[in-house]
Amino acid sequence: MLLRKLTSSTANYAGFSARANYSSCSAIDLEFSEQIPKNGNRTESALVILHGLFGSKRNWSSFMKAFTRDLDAPVYALDLRNHGHSQHTSPMTYSAMAADVLRFIEQKSLSQVSLLGHSMGGKVAMTVALNPASALSHLIVADIAPNRGQLSDEFSSYIEAMKRIESMKLQTRKEAERALAEYEKDSNVLLFLLTNIILPKESGSDHIRFRIPLDTLSDAIPNLGSFPFQPGETKWGGKTLFIKGTKSNFIKDSDYPTMKEFFPSMKLETLDAGHWVHAEQPDKFKRLVKDFVL
Repeated sequence: MLLRKLTSSTANYAGFSARANYSSCSAIDLEFSEQIPKNGNRTESALVILHGLFGSKRNWSSFMKAFTRDLDAPVYALDLRNHGHSQHTSPMTYSAMAADVLRFIEQKSLSQVSLLGHSMGGKVAMTVALNPASALSHLIVADIAPNRGQLSDEFSSYIEAMKRIESMKLQTRKEAERALAEYEKDSNVLLFLLTNIILPKESGSDHIRFRIPLDTLSDAIPNLGSFPFQPGETKWGGKTLFIKGTKSNFIKDSDYPTMKEFFPSMKLETLDAGHWVHAEQPDKFKRLVKDFVL
């Protein structure tokens, strides 16, 4: 869900080559949630949803129910690698995450897939679309551009805060919330980060832990601001919708030529919101997705 304060750059960041190499990635099986329409269709015209950094499939539960009803189609929300209940593994790159998503689509025999991703999940979705093996019908990208840049230090600080909380051997959610508030004052961001907490009674541990692999994500932060393709290197001509929050700087005017270069059939819609366009304007967001897919 989080992936903000991106500084534009043309540099390659650690581990990213000019061309994404899907074949070199060892794809894993992803955990998922599903909503199946009353007609029992599990494969045709499916909508697959990808969360952002520090998020999980549970963030999209209410949207899944609404999309299944409105689209009369199966909806799947995935836990990307190192998030939610999916496997902890390296590398944590967009090529690797895209390979996982492609594996899921193949395993479920999904056809005419609409792929929706927010923030980090949006970059994964774009990477999937730019893979020649993908068979998408629609691509929806929420508040992120296919740019290369460096994430702000706040992301590393969140991880360090979570490591500190584990080292403090806290027992309750309230204690963890107070400790994390020293690093993040925004209550919405704070509560979002705390969705990754595991209480002692759930894990059998003697103190609070976090569900996500903190060391793996810390090492991945430099890569997550990048993108595995250069403008002009490849493109996807399918139907593409970018949804931008007008109060967010994740999609800048300077990004439009690159977006068009990669996705020549793209259209851009805006909502009066920050980076969390779907959470801040849920009804309008759902309407945009519905009207685009149908």
